[in-house]
Amino acid sequence: MALVTAYIAIGANLGQARLSVQQAMQALGQLPLTRLIHGSSLYRTAPIASDPSRPTSATSPDFINAVAAIETGLTAPDLLLHLQALELAAGRERPYPDAPRTLDLDILLYGSAQMDSAQLVIPHPRMTQRAFVLVPLAEIAPALVTSAQLAAVAHQSIEKLLPAVS
Repeated sequence: MALVTAYIAIGANLGQARLSVQQAMQALGQLPLTRLIHGSSLYRTAPIASDPSRPTSATSPDFINAVAAIETGLTAPDLLLHLQALELAAGRERPYPDAPRTLDLDILLYGSAQMDSAQLVIPHPRMTQRAFVLVPLAEIAPALVTSAQLAAVAHQSIEKLLPAVS
């Protein structure tokens, strides 16, 4: 069985968001055929719309975000199913695009794989547009993020809260 290093974005802005992100990071290491390699610090960020033409609600709470590196023997589609099960267990609902959420888990990178299906796109299609992804990713895997990418999101507000998880 070949193991792959994957990077997972973790975010929450409902309920006990900080605790949800920390618990999700630990839960990643408990998935079948998977171990947590490293987790980034926690960061606070303002919500960002996935569709720039549709602004986020001013009443939506700030997010707590992190990125985790895992080593897994799961296929990317199987990993996605496990991530969705973790979201569901945390009370995740999807009433409309960009709705506040108790937990959001996204596969950013899965080794060097490139996928484009209705269920899964890897690398994550908007990861380079988001400080809440690039800053924690650069913290744990600096070779994967360029200074130009960080400069392109430097205008987005991001605040480091807690140190990284080893």
